[in-house]
Amino acid sequence: MTEEYTLPLSKIIENQGLEPLYLPRDPSLILVRSRDVNRPGLELNGFCDYFDPNRIAIIGRSEMGMLDRFSLEQKTEDIERYFALHPVAVILARGIRPWDAMLEAAERYEIPLLSSQDTTSSALASLVAFLNVELAPRITRHGVLMEVYGEGILLVGDSGVGKSEAAIELIKRGHRLIADDAVEIRRVSSISLVGQAPENIRHFIELRGIGVINAQRIFGTGAVKPSQKIELAIKMEPWDASKVYDRMGMENAFTEILGIRVPVITIPVKPGRNLAVIIEVAAMNNRQKKMGYNAAHELLSNMGVDMDGMDGDTVQMDLDI
Repeated sequence: MTEEYTLPLSKIIENQGLEPLYLPRDPSLILVRSRDVNRPGLELNGFCDYFDPNRIAIIGRSEMGMLDRFSLEQKTEDIERYFALHPVAVILARGIRPWDAMLEAAERYEIPLLSSQDTTSSALASLVAFLNVELAPRITRHGVLMEVYGEGILLVGDSGVGKSEAAIELIKRGHRLIADDAVEIRRVSSISLVGQAPENIRHFIELRGIGVINAQRIFGTGAVKPSQKIELAIKMEPWDASKVYDRMGMENAFTEILGIRVPVITIPVKPGRNLAVIIEVAAMNNRQKKMGYNAAHELLSNMGVDMDGMDGDTVQMDLDI
């Protein structure tokens, strides 16, 4: 069964800059469960077959214009019927003010009534984006998440393999830490994963022999970032001389996290390898591949190899994180 997440209305009010017109109780006690947002034109016209009371509703100029075509008695009846369905909250966009009967209906049915100065489309887009992050399906996994040249790099591997040490070197080279040890991964859309650190360990890094440090305090605010889209996973493992590692980059390995494919490369670790530089190159190479350029393909083409149908094997990896 999918775990359900909730978000207090107070956090939405603060984040979206909403003005409370009427609150039946403390907004921190009013919980929002749905990432979907409703524009209730159909419901105001009496069609309520697919009404979801968990959705926040946004009423804009179109809905108000439709209601204004009716008599005061009729539009009051329409809004009464809609509020009787008990939507979790109603936002009036464009700074629209409620007429007296609308405010009375909100009080009667205990519907939170809020106001936004944004246009209806802007208010809708901003709210959906916020809800998609805050209410997204999520998992917490062991690893380190860094932003390297704008790419979200998830470092995974056994404890003690050197992930945190590589992160420190990357920070010193100007890149940014998102999370160390535990990464909270959220599926914010059908194609995107966003990672962040759990709040209680944010900005902290554990280094064996030194202990716990605060990266923000030591390296400055520019060394950390609250969240980042995950675009590449790097599996770090001790060098195994008996194992054949990909030397051309023709293998297309990926892992699935929350149902979304993430490219994976494996980096063997042994003394003398500069992991930070290797991770930087991996980040830049991953960006080039996303832009349609593959150095291995160009090299083989220069050597006279026909590249038609030679996209490399696609392999799914279980990172066991």
